[in-house]
Amino acid sequence: MLKLIKNASVYAPQPLGRQDILIADEKIVRLAPDLHEYETLPDVEVLDAGGKRVAPGLIDLHVHVTGGGGEQGPASRVPEIQLSELIESGVTTVLGLLGTDGTSRSVENLLYKARALQQEGITTFMLTGSYQVPTVTLTGSVVRDIALIGECVGVKVALSDHRSSNPTFDEFVRMASDARMGGLIAGKAGLVVMHMGAGRDMLGMLLRAVDETEIPVKTFLPTHCGRNDALCDQAIAFAKRGGVFDITGSSRQTPEKSCGRHIRRALEAGVTAEHITMSSDGCGSLPRFNDKGECIGLDYSSPSVLMQELRWAVEHEGVALETMLEVLTSTPAKVLSLTGRKGRIAPGADADLVVFDDDLQVVSVLARGKTARWEGKTLMRGTFEK
Repeated sequence: MLKLIKNASVYAPQPLGRQDILIADEKIVRLAPDLHEYETLPDVEVLDAGGKRVAPGLIDLHVHVTGGGGEQGPASRVPEIQLSELIESGVTTVLGLLGTDGTSRSVENLLYKARALQQEGITTFMLTGSYQVPTVTLTGSVVRDIALIGECVGVKVALSDHRSSNPTFDEFVRMASDARMGGLIAGKAGLVVMHMGAGRDMLGMLLRAVDETEIPVKTFLPTHCGRNDALCDQAIAFAKRGGVFDITGSSRQTPEKSCGRHIRRALEAGVTAEHITMSSDGCGSLPRFNDKGECIGLDYSSPSVLMQELRWAVEHEGVALETMLEVLTSTPAKVLSLTGRKGRIAPGADADLVVFDDDLQVVSVLARGKTARWEGKTLMRGTFEK
């Protein structure tokens, strides 16, 4: 089955102007200003983008697909994510992981949720481990999990946070070495994704590992690096050594607190978009506290914050649309060692596409060549969604 998308203003993620996109099964096979010769062929579905912007599907590198939270007791556990929430947010590739709760949320459950989302229509990967050290794995080791489990591309750990296991430097380096070895054996990214808290050491252990070991800088991905300016400044220093850092989106953008502000600061400091990603922390808990530090309410994050942050950055921070798209598509694809397959609109790439209207709202989505959403109507839903 062929699909032909006509009249697309393509951001690949760099702007290419008006293009037609030909899709065969799950892959983009041709990209050209005019592919009208395919319109009359049998079994060709023609979709008219109407001049709207078409970009690669977003890649969300931090989603609690099995639900996060739980820090205010069992009733505060966040539900699992639904496929439609990802689709409606423009997300077509997701990296699932565990958070604070690695007890009632298991790596086994994470693996099966990743497989469920994959079966339902979007590309899904996972990390072994959680906040705790020694790392809880499926096979008994980080190396074996990455090497033997197809969906597993790395390991999760928490640093500079009162909820972490406070790993020693040697423990952290051993975990990174294991992730590197597993990645080499399996031909995968072999990532160490670090939840960064607001502790005093900030990125100290990471920067020391980069300086004192032979582990490649691309092995590490610190996340939540927009907690404060000091942490972001250390992340910028890490990027200047060749690393990539991640900033967490929020639904509450202000001039003082937004991903766009931190991204603009990084760009002004000489860091390119090839060294910055933005993720949603989807299904992570968002407790609300009063002035006494007491929890007075609960909410949880959504992948929809990615587009909210994109709009704010473009409209209020002066960041170019193509730069923000790079942060959300081609750079996370590079982090996952999927350059050429994901994060691009080009022949040979997966047919993951998102269509924006003039207000940069998601109106249509294709995931692995299937029409998941078109002109505001969601067509692809999870198995038990109504």
